[in-house]
Amino acid sequence: MRPSLRLALAAAASAASAANTAAAFTSQTASAPFVARSASSAASSSSSVVVASSSSSSPSALAMSDSSATDGSAEQPAAAAAVSTREEITSRMSIPLTFDEMVRQAAGAMEDAYEGGKARQTIRVLLPRDPTNDQIGQYLENDADVDTANLVLAPPDETWQGGIMQLYRAAAPTCQEILRRFSRDTAGVPPKMIEDRSVDESGVDGVGLWLTQSSLPLNDVSCFVQPTQETVDAVETIHAQAGPRLVALMNPQWRNADDALDAASKSGGVLGGFASFLGGKGRSLERLDRMGFVNVYTLEGYVCKGGNVRMVKRFDSDWAVFAENDAGTGYVPVGTSEGRPTYQDVEAMLDDKGIALKYARDIGLAPKI
Repeated sequence: MRPSLRLALAAAASAASAANTAAAFTSQTASAPFVARSASSAASSSSSVVVASSSSSSPSALAMSDSSATDGSAEQPAAAAAVSTREEITSRMSIPLTFDEMVRQAAGAMEDAYEGGKARQTIRVLLPRDPTNDQIGQYLENDADVDTANLVLAPPDETWQGGIMQLYRAAAPTCQEILRRFSRDTAGVPPKMIEDRSVDESGVDGVGLWLTQSSLPLNDVSCFVQPTQETVDAVETIHAQAGPRLVALMNPQWRNADDALDAASKSGGVLGGFASFLGGKGRSLERLDRMGFVNVYTLEGYVCKGGNVRMVKRFDSDWAVFAENDAGTGYVPVGTSEGRPTYQDVEAMLDDKGIALKYARDIGLAPKI
């Protein structure tokens, strides 16, 4: 037999053997569509395609394909669970009606955030106020006693007659109660409280630093009360010294919402620097962001359509908006928002709920809440 004919017959036999092997492999792996398609295409194609299909159906390739499919299917339920959890937390949000209830909410949010690795926290709360503060003709407002139920929770706004120092006299005991509730001492002994007013260089800016001394130094907490932008230098110093210990800011004196100067100070460049020099908070917030400060608990309020509105948010929830009922005994939910709702957003929520102006409700022109 000629050598050329012998080589041709050998090549034909080799091709037939490869086709039979591919067909057998196809029948064994019919449950894997990707492999079956590769094997069937190999049986009807050249030997080079058979090699390609065998490499693509290798155990490592199959493992990568299976793992990627598994990871993708696992991520989707996890993401859905995270969304539902956030929605669930938001649905459970409520407006505290008493001082103790507000302290529990704030301390609980701080503890949850700290356990989640957030050791630099910012909280905003309402302050205890004497219930006679709104009496006409009264020119001297008494400080509220947090040890009694004879108080109201009021936003720290410009209606306080004593200004920022009166706000500090209400904020300081509030901070103490929150830190006591947050205390991580297992012995049940409340931590020692130390007030440092040296951070208030002028003495009249209403700024203070409260420190707790626990049985374990690791559980010590530093909390700046009503810090200003000028206090950020002191915050950086405490931040560097505290390590994993909690450092908190309570009721910073800059607003949550941005005015034109604040927006310009966040733009950077010469304009941003000039806006920061004039009082814009952009640069101060950048420094706090670098230190890792996050908003953990926020409870705010103002008047909209003549009635009291309250907004509350945790670090792991959306904003929940409530309107005070006409009896003044509680709050009804009116809406939620992922971002901080503007005044116009809140007004639209009230309209959607059919809540009219308060004077119209008072004189019977609209239904009461």
